[in-house]
Amino acid sequence: MRQNRRRQYMAVASVLMLLFSSGLSRAHSLDSIPRTRLMLPELIQEVLAKNPELVAARKQWEAATTRIAQARSLDDPTLSVQLWNIPQTFNITQAQNSIFGLSQNLPFPGKLALKGDVATRSAEMTEQAVRGKERELVARLKQAYYDLFLAHKAIQIHHEQVELLGQFVEITTAKFRTGKGSQADVLKAQVELSLLFQQLPVLEQRRETAEAMLNTLLDRDPTSSLDIPQEPSQIPLDKIIEALPRLALTDRPELKVAELAVQRNEQSLTLAQRQYYPDFNVAFQRFQNFQTSDGFGAYVAMSIPFAFWTKPRYDASVQEAAAAVSAARAQHRTVENLTRFQVNDLLARLRATDQTATLYRTTILPQAEQGLEAARVGYRTGKAGFLDLIETQRAWRGFQLEYFKALVDRQHRLAELEQIVGVDLDRQH
Repeated sequence: MRQNRRRQYMAVASVLMLLFSSGLSRAHSLDSIPRTRLMLPELIQEVLAKNPELVAARKQWEAATTRIAQARSLDDPTLSVQLWNIPQTFNITQAQNSIFGLSQNLPFPGKLALKGDVATRSAEMTEQAVRGKERELVARLKQAYYDLFLAHKAIQIHHEQVELLGQFVEITTAKFRTGKGSQADVLKAQVELSLLFQQLPVLEQRRETAEAMLNTLLDRDPTSSLDIPQEPSQIPLDKIIEALPRLALTDRPELKVAELAVQRNEQSLTLAQRQYYPDFNVAFQRFQNFQTSDGFGAYVAMSIPFAFWTKPRYDASVQEAAAAVSAARAQHRTVENLTRFQVNDLLARLRATDQTATLYRTTILPQAEQGLEAARVGYRTGKAGFLDLIETQRAWRGFQLEYFKALVDRQHRLAELEQIVGVDLDRQH
């Protein structure tokens, strides 16, 4: 009976080893395919050239620049014809007076220039919004890029774990054949290997999701295959970190938008105050008189914006513009404070993830690898149990994933900092 059970376990172990070997060979065949690395600088250039969000933002900027000439232009001139004292026969050729005129409205000096300045500030705000959108897309691209790297790395670690656990299955099977191992160890190894095979579809789905996100940002087919991203380097940033708050307060597009909003509203206030000054209408006329001498004429008309029944409208306009100036200044101060907070917060989080990644790379991973090797030797010699071997293997795999997660999280924080500061930190370094 015991011999039959042993044969059953050996058969199951053989089947699992066959599955393991086929899966491992498939993984090696995929890894053996020559694949070029996915280069981040090239993707950045592509997203800046093709992303639909950015194309739309640039067209909005183009539309805003065309409003400057419109704001600085005069109203259309008016061509008029007046016929006076037409006879009862309605013969217009016998009108006593025919007056042909050309008139033009002329705003008070300075009004058109102020309107142009307001439109210019609006166009400049739209331009800075484009710069902000560029920084946002680059940050999102970098985050998606490193998410794809993490997905590939998780699959690679999975294959390495399958290979390692396959070795454990071979060890437990060999010990079981010689009577030095237990059936429980064989079962544990089989269950652990089966659990690993179940995890692969989830890892593949995460990789496909990361690829779809990156392709969407690049305006590609979401199902397009991508090469493997490069592993991020843990470059020390101590030299430029000190200058980040200053750079953020001078180069952040959102802050420049707030500054331009203050300037635009101040110019709008000046324009509202200028509405108290009258506008003019100038006309040149040609008189043709029936059976008498012809002649020329001209007139100048002036609006009266300071009449008591119209002045309240201009008073309200000035009050509205003054309130807008105060709101813009408060908003500018808010963006300044938010920028300082975001820089300090991201720097603290960056330092934490940087320290975590360094600790994993220099201490935890080497120690976990040594512990795994010690557990393997101990199990071979009978000085350690199989459960210790499995737990050590799980811990080593978990530490590997946590290290790369910390490395990718560090790149996420750097991308957010670059978006806020408005400069490429790696390039600055």
